[in-house]
Order: sequence, then C-alpha cells, then structure tokens
Amino acid sequence: MSRAILAILDSVGIGGAPDAARFGDEGANTIGHIAARVDLKLPNLASLGLAEAAEMASGARPRGFAKRPIRGQWGYGVERSNGKDTPSGHWEIAGAPVTFDWGYFPHTIPAVPKEVTDPLMARCDLPGILGNKHASGTEIIAELGEEHVRTGRPIVYTSADSVLQIAAHEEAFGLDRLLEVCRVARELTLPLRIGRVIARPFLGTDRSTFARTANRRDFSIAPPEPTLLDRLTAAGREVVSLGKIGDIFAHRGTGREIKAAGNDALFETLLSALDSLADGGLIVVNFVDFDMQHGHRRDVAGYARALEAFDLRLPQLLARLRDGDLLVITADHGCDPTWRGTDHTRECVPILVYSPGIAPGCIGRRETFADIGQSIARHLAIPPLAHGIAWL
Repeated sequence: MSRAILAILDSVGIGGAPDAARFGDEGANTIGHIAARVDLKLPNLASLGLAEAAEMASGARPRGFAKRPIRGQWGYGVERSNGKDTPSGHWEIAGAPVTFDWGYFPHTIPAVPKEVTDPLMARCDLPGILGNKHASGTEIIAELGEEHVRTGRPIVYTSADSVLQIAAHEEAFGLDRLLEVCRVARELTLPLRIGRVIARPFLGTDRSTFARTANRRDFSIAPPEPTLLDRLTAAGREVVSLGKIGDIFAHRGTGREIKAAGNDALFETLLSALDSLADGGLIVVNFVDFDMQHGHRRDVAGYARALEAFDLRLPQLLARLRDGDLLVITADHGCDPTWRGTDHTRECVPILVYSPGIAPGCIGRRETFADIGQSIARHLAIPPLAHGIAWL
C-alpha cells in the first residue's frame, strides 16, 4: 500500500490569484518578488517545477530560474475559500473549502469589542488589557512588553485575518495562565465567527531583548466538514501531524501530533516520522518559518535564506521515499515580504508532486486547493472526498 507526505510551505505563494484585487493584493507575488530582489537559488524545487508553476500562475517566470528538465508533476492551485488565512488554506487543501464568511475585527482602536474584552477580564481576573488594535506581533510586543510585565495586563491585538492574538511574558505572566486566557477568549469569540485565537508567549527583559518563543498555541474552530485527515483516521490509517497542524485542524483527525520549533527541526522530525510511517499513512507538516519569521516581518533576505535552506535539504526527503510514496509540496496562501502592511496576501499556490517513477508533466490550473486532498485520497485508496477533482 502507498504512503503520502503533504508538505505545506506556509505562505509561499506564486502570485496571480484571480480575485486578489478584492483583498487589496492585486500584483502581490511572494516568490516572484523575492526572486526579483535576491539571487534566489532553489535548484531542487526548480527541478520539481516551481518556476513553471509560478510562470503559469502569474504570467511571469521568476528571475534567475533557467529552463531545466522537470522530474515531477507541477501546477498551481486557486483558492476557493473566502479568506486568505491559515485555517482556510489548510482546510481547503484537505478537502473542506470555507464557503462561509469569517468574522473580522475592525481597523479601529479599540478593535475587539467590549462584549469580548469585559467578560475576558472578569473571568480571567485580569487587571486590564493592552493594545486592542491591529498590529504586527513583534512590533506590539516591543511597544507594550515592558508595560505588560509591569502591570500584568496581557497584550491583545488582531490583523486582517480572522484572528485574536494574545501575547504575554512566559515567566512574568505564566504560560499556563496565558493558555487559559486564550481558551476563554476562544469561547467568547465563537459567536463572532473568529477563526483563531492565538497564544503568543515571549521572553526577555526589555524591548531590545523580547522575543516570541516556540510555545505558541492556536485555538481554532473545527473545519466545517470532514477533511482528508478525518477520513483517513476513520479508515484506521495512520495520520502524523507535525508543527502547528494539530492546532489548525482543532485536533480533529490529526492522529499523532509532534511539535517542533522552526523549519530545520520540522524537517528532521519529518524524516524521522517518515522512517516509521505505516503503509497507507499520511504525514502533514507545516513549515511555519517562511510566514512567521519572514513574511509577516517583511524580511526579504530572511525569506530567501529560509527557502534556500529548505531547498538544500529537499534531496534528503526525496531519497527517503519508497516506491509508491507520494510527496506533495504546496502552500496555504501568500505573504509577500515586499508588499505593504504585514498581512497575508491572496495568491495562487504551487502544487509540486513527486513519486519515485512518476511520469513528469503539467497538472495545470486547479480550480480549488481541494484537488490536493482529493488526489491524496485517491493515491491512498480511500473513498472520494466531497470536494475537488483528482489529477492522479
């Protein structure tokens, strides 16, 4: 029986979303704009068709990517879901597009209404909150972290995504207390259809040393219908969820969950998990650093280095694949580090497919990310999902 690996490169978009203007993102292109500014060297991703997928999606080949033989299947996906957020992208990849409208907090101060903040403070015995506005996580921690440590008031902020984020010092405030505050916030924001509440712990002694830690925790609502992960779990198959996958899917159908801090640790964990993955099983991994460390911070050089570091390790993964294994590399949205603001960007995503002995070729434009989940379902020989068309 076959196995499958779904590697989601968080925010590695390739431009060209047909409805990008609706999100204020017309012209955004994560890979294209990084390549325009940096001599980006990704020979292994290129050998799987990254440049061809980007050119087909956006109409422009990324600078510096010469034509070369392709050893896999390649194409690109168009998001059908209504947002450009992490849950929407992941759930659609797994066969459950988000067709309802998320709730969002307005770009005002305060952003989060009193019907959320007042009971949150009362139930969690908080002396108050700080921030309560749209902000970059690193910037608002630098701005308000010292006051937070001094007063014990957690930092509350949001973004263009359907999200409420709460930052607090791991030692001065306490990690367990922060997680409990976020659990209460998750309950209070459900009527507003807010997709995620994220705990953002940090350490440090002052604004020059504050840094977020690896103990982030996402409290997501559950996908709107059964996903590929649910179907495999119900069929008795092994599912291994690496990184923040468990949080994104609200721990439903996610099987064995393994946390790891950073792309390199996630890659090591992926290789280890693959060595023991049972026939018929699936590994899902989110490589978070592209988005969290570089995209949102608009760090072009850092994003480029992270892509090259992943590319350098890719041959290790390809060499571990057995006959019949299927690897799909894709993304959940864009986060163009050259774009205005600090939010995600609405983009198409690459779909790069490799299996030992696979016939290389173009799988074209996929009208929904759900084609990925549907194709993996077919590869693993389980009944079809409700959405998507398999290319296999």
